[in-house]
Amino acid sequence: MSIIDLNKQEKNKILNAIFFPSLFVLVISVVHALQYFLNYNWFHYGIYPLRVENLSGIILSVFIHGDFNHLFNNAIPLLILGTSLFYFYKEVALKVIVWIILMGGVWTWISAREAYHTGASGLIYGLFAFLMISGFIRRNTQLISLSFFVVLVYGSMVWGIFPIKLNISFEAHFWGFISGIVLAVYYRKQGPQKVVYEWPEEEGENEENAYWKINQPPKQSKREINYIFKPKEDVEEKS
Repeated sequence: MSIIDLNKQEKNKILNAIFFPSLFVLVISVVHALQYFLNYNWFHYGIYPLRVENLSGIILSVFIHGDFNHLFNNAIPLLILGTSLFYFYKEVALKVIVWIILMGGVWTWISAREAYHTGASGLIYGLFAFLMISGFIRRNTQLISLSFFVVLVYGSMVWGIFPIKLNISFEAHFWGFISGIVLAVYYRKQGPQKVVYEWPEEEGENEENAYWKINQPPKQSKREINYIFKPKEDVEEKS
């Protein structure tokens, strides 16, 4: 395969990885634009804990944002973390996103404060945790580098799982984070794994003429020696 083919293949891989995160960001942007320009307020489609009529918010809440600042703060990490997920873990990427939304949403619905919880930040925390933990679990050099990159860029997000600012849904952050860790462990056997290197066998090398046997002395042929025993008395009689 030529260098041109490799570059083209890598370009296609990057474009495929960025497609779904870009589409997701486009959808949540359109939803918020409609809400803004049509003067709607769709916060009631979010998660309201322990209200059966708000169970749909487990899924819908990720598409609803309070203002453009809220939307922008979520859009950038969604693009970066989402693209990283689809580039390095394409086999499980979509399943990871769906399960983060469902698991984090259900636990937020069960345990959060009595208020409407909206936004995609829970999903972001799940992606952050998954990418951070997966590299170390799989012990793949490339994925460990990605884990360090994620920690370096977004490590300060960890403070968001604590109740520091009461107007922020730290519960959604916390359960999204926990969901990401659980999924990193659950899918540890799927996708890229630790690379195991093997020394290539040289042409013509086999057990019979391996290098450690080349200078060995030739095998000695077995000699059979038979002894004849004659009693001493017989010898004296013949003399």
